[in-house]
Amino acid sequence: MVLEGNPEVGSPRTSDLQHRGNKGSCVLSSPGEDARPGEEPIKYGELIVLGCCEEGGEETEAQRGEVTGPRAHSCYNGCLASGDKGRRRSRLALSRRPHANGVKPDVMHHISTPLVSKALSNRGQHSISYTLSRSHSVIVEYTHDSDTDMFQIGRSTENMIDFVVTDTSPGGGAAEGPSAQSTISRYACRILCDRRPPYTARIYAAGFDASSNIFLGERAAKWRTPDGLMDGLTTNGVLVMHPAGGFSEDSAPGVWREISVCGNVYTLRDSRSAQQRGKLVENESNVLQDGSLIDLCGATLLWRTPAGLLRAPTLKQLEAQRQEANAARPQCPVGLSTLAFPSPARGRTAPDKQQPWVYVRCGHVHGYHGWGCRRERGPQERECPLCRLVGPYVPLWLGQEAGLCLDPGPPSHAFAPCGHVCSEKTARYWAQTPLPHGTHAFHAACPFCGAWLTGEHGCVRLIFQGPLD
Repeated sequence: MVLEGNPEVGSPRTSDLQHRGNKGSCVLSSPGEDARPGEEPIKYGELIVLGCCEEGGEETEAQRGEVTGPRAHSCYNGCLASGDKGRRRSRLALSRRPHANGVKPDVMHHISTPLVSKALSNRGQHSISYTLSRSHSVIVEYTHDSDTDMFQIGRSTENMIDFVVTDTSPGGGAAEGPSAQSTISRYACRILCDRRPPYTARIYAAGFDASSNIFLGERAAKWRTPDGLMDGLTTNGVLVMHPAGGFSEDSAPGVWREISVCGNVYTLRDSRSAQQRGKLVENESNVLQDGSLIDLCGATLLWRTPAGLLRAPTLKQLEAQRQEANAARPQCPVGLSTLAFPSPARGRTAPDKQQPWVYVRCGHVHGYHGWGCRRERGPQERECPLCRLVGPYVPLWLGQEAGLCLDPGPPSHAFAPCGHVCSEKTARYWAQTPLPHGTHAFHAACPFCGAWLTGEHGCVRLIFQGPLD
């Protein structure tokens, strides 16, 4: 999956937000005021895409002392494999715009369906059209809201979409070509952020198209609310899960809900595209919280607030943890070679010869070796020489997307079977968090690469051997 950001409205860092026409300066608007040049823009929060990787080639033997194991994953572990460049990024910041562009409901019209296209000819007028029958439609006009900023997310590359999201094929690569069938809507959802403190962010299903309209056809799930208004759901839906206890050391996964076009919260449908909506959940809202997950049926995004990101480990902390782990001089218990996590700056073209490898069933960490294979059980199945358990044998990679971490704890656990390493509480949280897949399935997955987790716990405690001297 790939996210692309409109450089005029969002970027991974607030300092990257430049208002065109004011060279070298950032702009923001104070509550009720227009933009002021020379000030750092207020950040509402960040969207981080949960990784989906492309794994290459099968495992080969180590020859002439050089590791030639499986090729590295190309994933969103901190940045795209080709680097965060231009509109292609793995995390995107939503910051206050120079001028408010939010909209809010205004007037509702009942109109004959054949006349809908004529009624919606004004591109400057935002509206939502609900087709009730071949002869009857309801159009809800929206008016400018000077108190909110609107950001739109979807598969379309049109200019009104701020963040372009594409899903991936089942094999993990980007879906390309005419045969690739995307399940993400072209105009999947929109987020409205209050321009005044506390800068609340709310999510709504569906985004406005190039004509500033949202169309819910005759077969779309839609209904009249008890107060006489209209509401509806998109084809594959927009699901949201708010973590219990916030996104912190004490977090626990919440319950997945579906968000309607008007921002109401419902229980899940029997399947993603079922026409019968779930039950209204009156005591929950569409307000995004730190750690909220947004699933667009093909891509899952994590919402982090500025306050939440302050509690997350920094890249400097992650690097310090790597150096501390290497300073302990862990050794392969069989080959007695010293192991070391490679620097993120080195990239992931292939595992380094000092790379630590792990048997994911037991957690014993070794250096790379070419024996103990159990080919009859798969190309990566090996027998641990210490405990004799047979299972995947993979290189360890430190998770580099700090925003996915619940705490700055030491890198003590690895996800199974991919081998991404993080703190115990981070590993256990994601291993317990079911992510939507397909029309009604849920699977826990590694947040760094998107691999489905296996085994009883989905992660394993790493067992290192210290130096003999």
